[in-house]
Amino acid sequence: MLEGRNLTVRYGGFTALNDLSVQLRSGMVTGLIGPNGAGKSTLFSVLAGSVVPTTGQVLFGGEDVTSRPPVLRARLGLGRSFQLSRDLAGLTVLENLLVAQPQRVLEGIGAALFRRRAIKARQAHMIEKARGLLLRVDLWRLADQPSAALSGGQKKLLDLCRVLMLEPSFILLDEPSAGVNPTRIGEITEFIRSLVADGVSFGMVEHNMGMVAALCDQVYALAEGKLVAEGTFQAVTANDDVARAYLGVGA
Repeated sequence: MLEGRNLTVRYGGFTALNDLSVQLRSGMVTGLIGPNGAGKSTLFSVLAGSVVPTTGQVLFGGEDVTSRPPVLRARLGLGRSFQLSRDLAGLTVLENLLVAQPQRVLEGIGAALFRRRAIKARQAHMIEKARGLLLRVDLWRLADQPSAALSGGQKKLLDLCRVLMLEPSFILLDEPSAGVNPTRIGEITEFIRSLVADGVSFGMVEHNMGMVAALCDQVYALAEGKLVAEGTFQAVTANDDVARAYLGVGA
């Protein structure tokens, strides 16, 4: 579903990605692992559209999207979350989701006169959609509370729900366990599993190997901008090159 072909990213004399190719398949969770500086974040940014590769291609659903910005990729069904939660602290939990609604209709003078019923119906639909998502992650009870009051784990769930308002077919998750307590990590893991069952596919950068083992059907291990190993979690973590580069053993 999401593919990077022969991706190279150079910043001056530094090569962040070196002729790297990955395939993130439909119906799966694909993990990207590696030590700090391995190129995971750069690869993630290239796939999401915030970084244009020096050479290579990005394809989504078979369509070349290399030059398309994130907003256009989102319209095709590619969503993403961020390592640091990006809740809008001045808004309530519910309002954080409503700002992400697709094709949002703004009520101007003309709309107020001629499309009031359509606007109200649209707003009611989006509120019900947001309610359904918040119920799934036990945040509906906090819908009218400011999002700034949420815990780190709750903000991660809120971020994911906001992405889901756009009805993506594929979501890139940037360290979903970062800053989250173990209990909440379990809740996030189960929510992702339920979304996969609903037909959403995922790519995930993650340092928590327990979460990678629990969720990922396929894993790519990176080091120094290159692909070190790929396969199941068990196969990749048993690889000697991965042990040296990532686990710090066998050097």
